Amino acid sequence: MTAAAVLAAYAIVATLAPWRRREPRALAGWAGRAPRLAIAVWLAACASVVASALLAAVAVALPAPAVGHRLAELFEVCAMLFSEGGVPASPFAGAALSCAGLVVARVVYCGAAVLIGAGRERRRHAGMLDVLGRHDGELGAIVLDHGEAVAYCLPGRRGRAVITTGALGSLAPEQVAAVLAHERAHLRGRHHLVLAAAEALSMAFFRLPLFARARSEIARLVELLADDVAARRHPRVHIAAALVRLATGNAPAFALGAGGETALIRVRRMLSPAPPLGRGERLAGLAALGALLAGPAAVVAIPGVGSFLAHHCHTISLF
Repeated sequence: MTAAAVLAAYAIVATLAPWRRREPRALAGWAGRAPRLAIAVWLAACASVVASALLAAVAVALPAPAVGHRLAELFEVCAMLFSEGGVPASPFAGAALSCAGLVVARVVYCGAAVLIGAGRERRRHAGMLDVLGRHDGELGAIVLDHGEAVAYCLPGRRGRAVITTGALGSLAPEQVAAVLAHERAHLRGRHHLVLAAAEALSMAFFRLPLFARARSEIARLVELLADDVAARRHPRVHIAAALVRLATGNAPAFALGAGGETALIRVRRMLSPAPPLGRGERLAGLAALGALLAGPAAVVAIPGVGSFLAHHCHTISLF
Protein backbone atom coordinates (compact mmCIF):
# COMPACT_ATOMS: atom_id res chain seq x y z
CA MET A 1 0.00 0.00 0.00
CA THR A 2 3.00 2.29 0.45
CA ALA A 3 3.67 2.40 -3.29
CA ALA A 4 0.02 3.19 -3.99
CA ALA A 5 0.05 6.02 -1.43
CA VAL A 6 3.26 7.50 -2.89
CA LEU A 7 1.94 7.38 -6.47
CA ALA A 8 -1.45 8.81 -5.52
CA ALA A 9 0.14 11.63 -3.54
CA TYR A 10 2.45 12.50 -6.43
CA ALA A 11 -0.43 12.52 -8.91
CA ILE A 12 -2.55 14.80 -6.71
CA VAL A 13 0.24 17.24 -5.83
CA ALA A 14 1.59 17.47 -9.39
CA THR A 15 -1.86 17.94 -10.89
CA LEU A 16 -3.16 20.55 -8.44
CA ALA A 17 0.07 22.49 -7.86
CA PRO A 18 -0.39 26.21 -8.59
CA TRP A 19 1.14 26.26 -12.07
CA ARG A 20 1.14 30.02 -12.43
CA ARG A 21 1.58 31.31 -15.93
CA ARG A 22 4.61 33.57 -16.12
CA GLU A 23 5.27 36.21 -18.69
CA PRO A 24 7.72 34.68 -21.13
CA ARG A 25 10.48 37.38 -21.02
CA ALA A 26 11.55 36.83 -24.63
CA LEU A 27 11.57 33.08 -23.92
CA ALA A 28 15.27 32.99 -23.09
CA GLY A 29 14.92 30.28 -20.44
CA TRP A 30 15.94 26.69 -20.99
CA ALA A 31 12.60 25.84 -22.63
CA GLY A 32 13.05 28.60 -25.18
CA ARG A 33 16.58 27.39 -25.87
CA ALA A 34 15.49 23.76 -26.38
CA PRO A 35 11.80 23.72 -27.36
CA ARG A 36 11.84 20.12 -28.58
CA LEU A 37 13.13 18.88 -25.23
CA ALA A 38 10.71 21.14 -23.36
CA ILE A 39 7.75 19.73 -25.30
CA ALA A 40 8.88 16.22 -24.41
CA VAL A 41 9.21 17.14 -20.73
CA TRP A 42 5.72 18.67 -20.57
CA LEU A 43 4.16 15.63 -22.23
CA ALA A 44 6.18 13.31 -19.96
CA ALA A 45 4.99 15.23 -16.89
CA CYS A 46 1.37 14.72 -17.94
CA ALA A 47 2.00 11.07 -18.79
CA SER A 48 3.70 10.46 -15.45
CA VAL A 49 0.69 11.80 -13.55
CA VAL A 50 -1.73 9.62 -15.54
CA ALA A 51 0.55 6.60 -15.16
CA SER A 52 0.90 7.23 -11.43
CA ALA A 53 -2.87 7.27 -10.99
CA LEU A 54 -3.28 4.04 -12.95
CA LEU A 55 -0.38 2.27 -11.27
CA ALA A 56 -1.62 3.35 -7.84
CA ALA A 57 -4.83 1.47 -8.62
CA VAL A 58 -2.80 -1.56 -9.73
CA ALA A 59 -0.73 -1.42 -6.54
CA VAL A 60 -3.91 -1.40 -4.44
CA ALA A 61 -5.42 -4.29 -6.38
CA LEU A 62 -2.26 -6.37 -6.63
CA PRO A 63 -0.29 -6.41 -3.35
CA ALA A 64 3.48 -6.71 -3.50
CA PRO A 65 3.57 -10.25 -2.02
CA ALA A 66 1.34 -11.49 -4.82
CA VAL A 67 3.76 -10.11 -7.39
CA GLY A 68 6.81 -11.33 -5.52
CA HIS A 69 5.55 -14.86 -4.92
CA ARG A 70 4.29 -15.33 -8.48
CA LEU A 71 6.54 -13.07 -10.51
CA ALA A 72 7.24 -15.83 -13.02
CA GLU A 73 3.52 -16.64 -13.27
CA LEU A 74 2.01 -13.21 -13.84
CA PHE A 75 -1.03 -14.48 -15.71
CA GLU A 76 -1.82 -16.85 -12.84
CA VAL A 77 -1.65 -13.93 -10.42
CA CYS A 78 -4.12 -11.96 -12.51
CA ALA A 79 -6.46 -14.93 -12.64
CA MET A 80 -6.33 -15.47 -8.87
CA LEU A 81 -6.59 -11.77 -8.07
CA PHE A 82 -10.17 -11.93 -6.84
CA SER A 83 -10.17 -15.59 -5.80
CA GLU A 84 -10.23 -16.76 -2.22
CA GLY A 85 -7.16 -18.93 -2.59
CA GLY A 86 -3.54 -17.85 -2.74
CA VAL A 87 -2.57 -14.32 -1.73
CA PRO A 88 -5.70 -12.31 -0.92
CA ALA A 89 -6.39 -9.19 -2.91
CA SER A 90 -7.00 -5.86 -1.29
CA PRO A 91 -10.63 -5.24 -0.31
CA PHE A 92 -10.42 -2.06 -2.39
CA ALA A 93 -9.22 -3.90 -5.51
CA GLY A 94 -12.52 -3.68 -7.40
CA ALA A 95 -13.00 0.03 -6.75
CA ALA A 96 -9.36 0.81 -7.60
CA LEU A 97 -9.43 -1.05 -10.90
CA SER A 98 -12.81 0.48 -11.78
CA CYS A 99 -11.37 3.98 -11.26
CA ALA A 100 -8.37 3.09 -13.41
CA GLY A 101 -10.69 1.84 -16.15
CA LEU A 102 -12.68 5.07 -16.05
CA VAL A 103 -9.50 7.14 -16.38
CA VAL A 104 -8.37 5.13 -19.41
CA ALA A 105 -11.83 5.37 -20.99
CA ARG A 106 -11.95 9.13 -20.40
CA VAL A 107 -8.53 9.70 -21.99
CA VAL A 108 -9.38 7.53 -25.00
CA TYR A 109 -12.75 9.25 -25.46
CA CYS A 110 -11.28 12.75 -25.29
CA GLY A 111 -8.42 11.82 -27.62
CA ALA A 112 -10.86 10.46 -30.18
CA ALA A 113 -13.12 13.51 -29.81
CA VAL A 114 -10.23 15.93 -30.40
CA LEU A 115 -8.87 14.05 -33.42
CA ILE A 116 -12.27 13.48 -35.04
CA GLY A 117 -13.44 17.06 -34.46
CA ALA A 118 -10.24 18.63 -35.79
CA GLY A 119 -10.18 16.24 -38.74
CA ARG A 120 -13.74 17.15 -39.67
CA GLU A 121 -12.94 20.89 -39.61
CA ARG A 122 -9.76 20.40 -41.64
CA ARG A 123 -11.53 18.38 -44.31
CA ARG A 124 -14.19 21.08 -44.58
CA HIS A 125 -11.52 23.79 -44.89
CA ALA A 126 -9.57 21.71 -47.41
CA GLY A 127 -12.70 21.55 -49.58
CA MET A 128 -12.99 25.33 -49.39
CA LEU A 129 -9.32 25.71 -50.39
CA ASP A 130 -9.88 23.42 -53.39
CA VAL A 131 -12.58 25.80 -54.61
CA LEU A 132 -11.22 29.23 -53.63
CA GLY A 133 -7.46 28.71 -53.49
CA ARG A 134 -4.91 28.18 -56.22
CA HIS A 135 -1.73 26.16 -56.00
CA ASP A 136 1.45 28.13 -56.69
CA GLY A 137 4.10 25.69 -57.86
CA GLU A 138 6.94 28.16 -57.34
CA LEU A 139 5.96 28.79 -53.72
CA GLY A 140 4.83 25.23 -53.09
CA ALA A 141 1.77 26.60 -51.29
CA ILE A 142 -1.91 27.39 -51.71
CA VAL A 143 -2.59 31.08 -52.38
CA LEU A 144 -5.91 32.35 -51.04
CA ASP A 145 -7.41 35.64 -52.15
CA HIS A 146 -7.83 37.51 -48.88
CA GLY A 147 -6.79 41.01 -47.85
CA GLU A 148 -5.58 40.06 -44.36
CA ALA A 149 -1.93 39.00 -44.09
CA VAL A 150 -2.11 35.39 -42.93
CA ALA A 151 0.06 32.31 -43.39
CA TYR A 152 -0.78 28.92 -41.92
CA CYS A 153 -0.62 25.21 -42.61
CA LEU A 154 -3.44 22.73 -42.84
CA PRO A 155 -2.28 19.35 -41.48
CA GLY A 156 -3.63 16.04 -42.66
CA ARG A 157 -2.98 13.43 -45.30
CA ARG A 158 -2.54 16.17 -47.88
CA GLY A 159 -0.88 18.66 -45.60
CA ARG A 160 -0.43 22.02 -47.28
CA ALA A 161 0.90 25.47 -46.56
CA VAL A 162 -1.47 28.38 -47.19
CA ILE A 163 -0.68 32.06 -47.66
CA THR A 164 -3.03 34.91 -48.49
CA THR A 165 -2.62 37.52 -51.19
CA GLY A 166 -2.53 40.08 -48.39
CA ALA A 167 0.59 38.41 -46.99
CA LEU A 168 2.21 38.16 -50.41
CA GLY A 169 1.61 41.85 -50.94
CA SER A 170 3.14 42.89 -47.61
CA LEU A 171 6.11 40.50 -47.43
CA ALA A 172 9.32 40.52 -49.42
CA PRO A 173 10.06 37.31 -51.37
CA GLU A 174 12.71 36.18 -48.90
CA GLN A 175 10.27 36.74 -46.03
CA VAL A 176 7.63 34.67 -47.82
CA ALA A 177 10.14 31.85 -48.23
CA ALA A 178 11.03 32.02 -44.53
CA VAL A 179 7.45 31.95 -43.30
CA LEU A 180 6.53 29.07 -45.61
CA ALA A 181 9.54 27.16 -44.25
CA HIS A 182 8.05 27.71 -40.79
CA GLU A 183 4.74 26.22 -41.92
CA ARG A 184 6.40 23.24 -43.59
CA ALA A 185 8.27 22.58 -40.36
CA HIS A 186 4.88 22.21 -38.65
CA LEU A 187 3.77 19.74 -41.31
CA ARG A 188 6.94 17.64 -41.29
CA GLY A 189 7.05 17.56 -37.50
CA ARG A 190 3.35 16.61 -37.24
CA HIS A 191 2.95 19.25 -34.58
CA HIS A 192 -0.83 19.00 -34.84
CA LEU A 193 -0.64 15.56 -33.22
CA VAL A 194 1.42 16.94 -30.33
CA LEU A 195 -1.14 19.69 -29.82
CA ALA A 196 -3.98 17.17 -30.07
CA ALA A 197 -2.41 15.07 -27.31
CA ALA A 198 -2.08 18.12 -25.06
CA GLU A 199 -5.65 19.21 -25.81
CA ALA A 200 -7.03 15.72 -25.16
CA LEU A 201 -5.29 15.45 -21.78
CA SER A 202 -6.47 18.92 -20.78
CA MET A 203 -10.03 18.03 -21.77
CA ALA A 204 -9.91 14.62 -20.09
CA PHE A 205 -8.87 16.08 -16.75
CA PHE A 206 -11.21 19.08 -16.77
CA ARG A 207 -8.52 21.75 -17.34
CA LEU A 208 -6.77 20.97 -14.06
CA PRO A 209 -3.70 23.21 -13.54
CA LEU A 210 -0.95 20.88 -14.80
CA PHE A 211 -2.78 19.85 -17.94
CA ALA A 212 -4.04 23.35 -18.74
CA ARG A 213 -0.54 24.79 -18.36
CA ALA A 214 0.98 21.99 -20.43
CA ARG A 215 -1.49 22.70 -23.22
CA SER A 216 -0.67 26.42 -23.36
CA GLU A 217 3.08 25.88 -23.08
CA ILE A 218 3.16 23.21 -25.78
CA ALA A 219 1.15 25.46 -28.12
CA ARG A 220 3.82 28.14 -27.67
CA LEU A 221 6.77 25.75 -27.87
CA VAL A 222 5.76 24.22 -31.20
CA GLU A 223 5.91 27.71 -32.69
CA LEU A 224 9.43 28.19 -31.33
CA LEU A 225 10.45 24.82 -32.71
CA ALA A 226 9.11 25.68 -36.18
CA ASP A 227 10.96 29.03 -36.02
CA ASP A 228 14.20 27.20 -35.22
CA VAL A 229 13.74 24.74 -38.09
CA ALA A 230 13.07 27.59 -40.51
CA ALA A 231 16.13 29.46 -39.19
CA ARG A 232 18.39 26.61 -40.34
CA ARG A 233 17.86 27.67 -43.96
CA HIS A 234 16.74 31.28 -43.73
CA PRO A 235 18.23 34.31 -41.97
CA ARG A 236 16.60 35.02 -38.64
CA VAL A 237 16.02 38.63 -39.58
CA HIS A 238 13.74 37.52 -42.43
CA ILE A 239 11.71 35.33 -40.09
CA ALA A 240 11.47 38.18 -37.58
CA ALA A 241 10.33 40.66 -40.23
CA ALA A 242 7.68 38.22 -41.46
CA LEU A 243 6.42 37.64 -37.93
CA VAL A 244 5.97 41.38 -37.42
CA ARG A 245 3.83 41.60 -40.56
CA LEU A 246 1.77 38.55 -39.63
CA ALA A 247 1.36 39.30 -35.91
CA THR A 248 -2.26 40.41 -36.23
CA GLY A 249 -3.31 37.71 -38.67
CA ASN A 250 -5.96 35.23 -37.56
CA ALA A 251 -5.45 31.69 -38.83
CA PRO A 252 -8.25 29.11 -38.46
CA ALA A 253 -8.38 27.60 -34.97
CA PHE A 254 -7.72 24.06 -36.30
CA ALA A 255 -4.66 25.16 -38.32
CA LEU A 256 -1.17 26.21 -37.29
CA GLY A 257 -0.48 29.85 -38.12
CA ALA A 258 2.80 31.74 -38.23
CA GLY A 259 1.37 34.79 -36.48
CA GLY A 260 -0.68 34.96 -33.32
CA GLU A 261 -0.26 36.34 -29.84
CA THR A 262 3.33 35.06 -29.40
CA ALA A 263 4.61 36.56 -32.67
CA LEU A 264 6.17 39.71 -31.23
CA ILE A 265 7.89 37.80 -28.43
CA ARG A 266 9.26 35.39 -31.01
CA VAL A 267 10.58 38.34 -32.99
CA ARG A 268 12.81 39.27 -30.05
CA ARG A 269 13.92 35.66 -29.77
CA MET A 270 14.85 35.57 -33.46
CA LEU A 271 16.79 38.85 -33.30
CA SER A 272 18.54 38.06 -29.98
CA PRO A 273 18.95 34.28 -29.90
CA ALA A 274 20.02 32.68 -26.63
CA PRO A 275 22.85 30.13 -26.73
CA PRO A 276 21.81 26.48 -27.07
CA LEU A 277 21.84 24.25 -24.00
CA GLY A 278 25.22 23.01 -22.88
CA ARG A 279 25.97 19.33 -22.57
CA GLY A 280 25.33 19.31 -18.83
CA GLU A 281 22.01 21.14 -19.19
CA ARG A 282 20.86 18.80 -21.93
CA LEU A 283 21.84 15.73 -19.92
CA ALA A 284 19.94 17.11 -16.94
CA GLY A 285 16.87 17.62 -19.11
CA LEU A 286 17.12 14.09 -20.50
CA ALA A 287 17.53 12.72 -16.96
CA ALA A 288 14.38 14.57 -15.86
CA LEU A 289 12.57 13.17 -18.89
CA GLY A 290 13.66 9.64 -18.02
CA ALA A 291 12.67 10.05 -14.37
CA LEU A 292 9.21 11.27 -15.33
CA LEU A 293 8.64 8.37 -17.70
CA ALA A 294 10.20 5.56 -15.65
CA GLY A 295 9.58 6.81 -12.11
CA PRO A 296 5.98 5.63 -11.60
CA ALA A 297 6.76 2.14 -12.93
CA ALA A 298 9.83 1.92 -10.70
CA VAL A 299 7.85 2.91 -7.59
CA VAL A 300 5.28 0.20 -8.15
CA ALA A 301 7.79 -2.44 -9.26
CA ILE A 302 10.36 -2.13 -6.45
CA PRO A 303 8.14 -3.60 -3.68
CA GLY A 304 7.25 -6.59 -5.84
CA VAL A 305 10.87 -7.21 -6.79
CA GLY A 306 11.88 -6.84 -3.15
CA SER A 307 9.25 -9.35 -2.09
CA PHE A 308 10.44 -11.74 -4.81
CA LEU A 309 14.04 -11.50 -3.64
CA ALA A 310 13.07 -11.85 0.01
CA HIS A 311 11.02 -14.95 -0.75
CA HIS A 312 13.48 -16.70 -3.04
CA CYS A 313 16.82 -15.37 -1.78
CA HIS A 314 16.50 -15.42 1.99
CA THR A 315 19.90 -13.83 2.43
CA ILE A 316 18.95 -10.72 0.40
CA SER A 317 16.53 -8.07 1.51
CA LEU A 318 15.84 -4.66 0.13
CA PHE A 319 13.83 -3.48 3.14
